[in-house]
Amino acid sequence: MLLKALDKYLRHLTEVEGKSPRTIDSYRRDLTPWVTYLEEQYDAIPGIQRNDPLLMRLFLRQRTEAGVSNRSLARFVSAMSGFQRYLTTQKGFKAYQFKIPSIKFSEKLPKFVPQAEAARLFEHNNAREDKKTYFYWRDFLMMSMLYGTGVRREELSRIELPDIDMSRGLLRVIGKGNKERVVPLGDTTKEDLEKYLSKREEFLDKSDGLSPALFLNRNGEKLSVRSIDRLVKEFGRAQGVDLTPHALRHSLATHLLENGANLMLIKEILGHASLSTTQKYTHVTAEAMKRVYRDAHPRSGSKK
Repeated sequence: MLLKALDKYLRHLTEVEGKSPRTIDSYRRDLTPWVTYLEEQYDAIPGIQRNDPLLMRLFLRQRTEAGVSNRSLARFVSAMSGFQRYLTTQKGFKAYQFKIPSIKFSEKLPKFVPQAEAARLFEHNNAREDKKTYFYWRDFLMMSMLYGTGVRREELSRIELPDIDMSRGLLRVIGKGNKERVVPLGDTTKEDLEKYLSKREEFLDKSDGLSPALFLNRNGEKLSVRSIDRLVKEFGRAQGVDLTPHALRHSLATHLLENGANLMLIKEILGHASLSTTQKYTHVTAEAMKRVYRDAHPRSGSKK
């Protein structure tokens, strides 16, 4: 019964709420063990209340003993909360409402590239031998856009030519849940984009590709998210910097904050639903300040 309800819920998330396939997979991974566990317990313990708090405690203990982290358990609780809200709209599921526990977990600080290293990424002094080709400029612009606009790699892969307003220096982005936002293109990023578009036009003249996607593969079709991830890492390594697309997003937010930008502005650029998500970058800059203090102040207690 619950497994069928879960299937309907996942279809609801796709068809009604417009959640991405990646999000749906995450919900399925988090909720399927819970629903399967409940079905097994209902069969094994005749007459047990459908929302007996003991079931929740036993499940969480089982998951903890299996090595599941508090962070993953917190994500499960969040997913279960949404599932329960959905069940309240369905007939016959009132008895399945559990009291949601509060789970604390330590959040890892986001990884970012220091400003000096970020600048090095755009110096064109790497070991690549294809610097006059479309593919070099494609990869270079991906780095420029990720760092210059803070878009996610999935958002980067969705950008099409009509999304770019060069005259106003703006980029239309389709984010999580198909939410649309507009982010600024800095002057340097616009210059990089203009150079790239010229290379892109030359490339399409030699291929049969007709895709409106900004970034194209060798067949003239939209570049996949997986390819973006791989190419960004390779470009970074060629510049002596170990990074991911998400690290460039974190770097943009961190550097904006370090240089005096307002948290609300950063929130809008990144497309965060809540300011609390953006506030994690204040912890990053606080850690950076502490490191500088330890290295520079004579009474910091550090040994030089």
